[in-house]
Amino acid sequence: MEKSLKPIMFVGTGSDVGKSVIAAGFCRIFLQDGYTPAPFKAQNMSLNSYVTPDGLEIGRAQAVQAEAAGIPCSTDMNPVLLKPTSDKSSQVVLNGKPVGNQSAYAYFMENDRRELFAAVKQAFDRLSGRFSPIVMEGAGSISELNLKHRDITNMRMAAHAGAATYLVADIDKGGVFGSVYGTIALLTPEERACMKGIIINKFRGDSRLFEEGRLLLEKLTDLPVVGVLPYFRDIHIEEEDSVSLESKYKSSVEGKVNVAVILLKRLSNFTDFDRLERDSRVNLYYTADVVEVAKADIVIIPGSKNTIGDMLAIKNNGLAKTIVDAHKAGKTVIGICGGFQMMGEMIEDPEHVEGAIEQIPGLGILPVKTILRADKKTVQCQFSFLGNSDICEGYEIHMGETSVQGKEQPVAVLSDGSNDGYLLNSKTWGSYLHGILDNQVVLEQLLAPYTNEVAKDDYSFQDFKNDQYNRLADVIRKHVDMDKIYNSLK
Repeated sequence: MEKSLKPIMFVGTGSDVGKSVIAAGFCRIFLQDGYTPAPFKAQNMSLNSYVTPDGLEIGRAQAVQAEAAGIPCSTDMNPVLLKPTSDKSSQVVLNGKPVGNQSAYAYFMENDRRELFAAVKQAFDRLSGRFSPIVMEGAGSISELNLKHRDITNMRMAAHAGAATYLVADIDKGGVFGSVYGTIALLTPEERACMKGIIINKFRGDSRLFEEGRLLLEKLTDLPVVGVLPYFRDIHIEEEDSVSLESKYKSSVEGKVNVAVILLKRLSNFTDFDRLERDSRVNLYYTADVVEVAKADIVIIPGSKNTIGDMLAIKNNGLAKTIVDAHKAGKTVIGICGGFQMMGEMIEDPEHVEGAIEQIPGLGILPVKTILRADKKTVQCQFSFLGNSDICEGYEIHMGETSVQGKEQPVAVLSDGSNDGYLLNSKTWGSYLHGILDNQVVLEQLLAPYTNEVAKDDYSFQDFKNDQYNRLADVIRKHVDMDKIYNSLK
């Protein structure tokens, strides 16, 4: 008889307390222990998304958690994805497909989001019929009183699932007693009944020093503190969103190949650069400083959720001129997705997909022109890079159609025979393929002009990520009372 457990849910005292990483760790633990776990987050707000095997879009965090669980990702793991296009609106992705922006989506927001809540409950029910346990993740704080009546992600979802719910608090931010006590105190009796314990995250030093704090919290909340997880920097799990980029605002250094990723306001899919960042030959940093961009050997223009808005911004802040100057100086300049569009001659938005601006000149580096369309292309793909025989993998998520002005010179040829991107020369190209830099043959071509050092032949990024999930699971097992966790799931 297949083993079955109740769902488990990790909710937070606030945003960025570590829920996503902890959920990924538990996905791996349950897999190791012989279960068939799957992740679930009802609604995600993130510019970091991923394409499922069937060509639909979900938040990257749930794709990472699915990878930790050893299963392909699906839209049932993240039925609602909000992708901010400006400070006041978001593209809404429902069951993997965009259905408009938030202002045009008002009919779903009426009646306490009943229709939307029904959709996420249906997704959860489908998932729970196939996997056990479901490892659920909340969003932000569970005690935002002004938002509770429209909540489709936190405690209403926990109640529907019958999930054993654990509150995660980030002690490194300070104020852990107030945040934990206040969060629990503001729950209704029905919500309080879902809570099974507390996990203190990001503790620096010897966790035995927090023993008195543990007892005080248990007395205040009448809930067990089931674990105190250490603050770690040596385990690398993909982060959910760009809050994590703050630690990567570094600068150029001597003795390395310096790679500057342009820090766009609506930067999307920053995980495109995780593999490159791990390369021992490379110093990669995110920056909007023209001086630091000018120091780089390689300049990368990343994806954007608002290409025209970010294009206008880099024209106004001087970054556009700095990028063009780097190209003229013979440095490497490449663009991925929105960055590829920006490298062209013109970006047009006749359907106002992104906003009121109907067209804007690009950087003029590549002889291509882009017209933004309402239809979004989302697909996983295999391809060959610059005619190399190695089979590479990546994925596309974009709403633009880019045409070459003249003869096509593709960067990649997809397995269906279609071309991708434009190659001006070996140091200047653009591509729609997210994940293109995860492929070793691409990295070697990118770095070849700047280093004679050869990458390790036995390096596998997939093996590296798998090892990180196992290490994360080991840390959680060491610092969390797994017996209490399992008892709450029976």
